[in-house]
Amino acid sequence: MTGQINGINPRTRLRRVVLTPLIYPHQTFHTHILLQRKKKKKRPQMATSRPALRKAVFVKVDALKPGTQGHNVVVKVVSSEEVLKKGQSKIPSLRKTRVSECLVGDETASILFTARNDQVDVMKPGTSVIIRNAKIDMYKGNMRLAVDKWGRLEVTEPVKFKVKTDNNLSSIEYELVDVVNPN
Repeated sequence: MTGQINGINPRTRLRRVVLTPLIYPHQTFHTHILLQRKKKKKRPQMATSRPALRKAVFVKVDALKPGTQGHNVVVKVVSSEEVLKKGQSKIPSLRKTRVSECLVGDETASILFTARNDQVDVMKPGTSVIIRNAKIDMYKGNMRLAVDKWGRLEVTEPVKFKVKTDNNLSSIEYELVDVVNPN
C-alpha cells in the first residue's frame, strides 16, 4: 500500500490519505480513502493558581439600594403569600412554576422577597434564612429582593432580633429620571 497526502482540512484537522488501487482475490480494483486525525501537540501545563475566596460580607436590609446585586443578608421570614402557581406540563423543566412574595427583614428594615419554585418551600413564616448573592429587582417601581441561579438560600438557626416591619423598603416607589446636562 502506498499513499499520498492530499492536504489537511483546517476545520476538521483530518488528513486525507488516498491509497493506490489494491487487488483482492475475490474483487477487482478497489480504491480506499482513509481519514486520520492529526495528532495534537501537547501543550505544556501552566501552573494555574486560583485566587483565594473572599469572606462573605453581610449587610443589613436598610443598606439595600435599587439595581444592586451580590448581597448577603441574614433575615427572618414574617409572612409568605403565593401569587402564581401553574400546573403540569409535558416538559420537565416547566412542570411546576410557583412564585411567592415573602416579607423578610431584620432589626433595621423589611423588604419583599420573590421566591421561585423550590425556594417557596424554604420561605415559611418564622424561619431564619441566610440569603447569599441576592439581587434587587425593580417591579412596578418598587424594590424586590430575589435570588437567581447564582445565589443560595440557607435555613439557619433562629435569630434573636425582632423584624422592623414599619420600615418596608418595598413600599417606597422609585422613578427613573433622566438628568440633562446643562452644558
